[in-house]
Amino acid sequence: MNRSLEFVKAVYLPEQLTPLEAPQIVLAGRSNVGKSSLVNCLAGRKGLAKVSATPGKTRSLNFYRATPEGFLLVDLPGYGYAVRSKAERAAWGRLVEAYLKSASGLKAAVMLIDCRHPPQKNDLELSAFLRERGLPVLPVLVKADKAGQKEQAVHRAQWAGILRVPEPPLLFSSKTGLGREALWERLSGLALGPQSR
Repeated sequence: MNRSLEFVKAVYLPEQLTPLEAPQIVLAGRSNVGKSSLVNCLAGRKGLAKVSATPGKTRSLNFYRATPEGFLLVDLPGYGYAVRSKAERAAWGRLVEAYLKSASGLKAAVMLIDCRHPPQKNDLELSAFLRERGLPVLPVLVKADKAGQKEQAVHRAQWAGILRVPEPPLLFSSKTGLGREALWERLSGLALGPQSR
């Protein structure tokens, strides 16, 4: 199946949020984890999501429609050490919280984790935040091409235990395309159920 993503809209303020009927899956991760690169890899083209060398550039909720399935992938602003003021970071938090509370079609969260590092405090806080909201969490270990097999195995086991997920975290590389098709299958299954596969 030829799958891709198309940009729908960016939302900067809670009052810009409108009800959406389509199933939604959020992308969450640290400011420099590579969410934009993952979006571009899934889309099969560069430039759909802007990739920046400066962490924290994404200040909006960015909505992408998956074709042909029709569900929405929602890229959340990164968290962590984004070079922004406390006031800006607080505004992001209010925006994300408002979206999560209002999104009736929200099905799951994809949590992006850097494959090269052991669990970080911010990652653990995010996983707890998502689980408290009752969201199924799909952990994806990104930048897998930059980690050895032993390192990959250790971190997959760590996160499988932390999140208590039925399957080990998915390995992904935006550079090589590793895990692209597997992630599409998991996203479709989470958004639309087993009939989508």
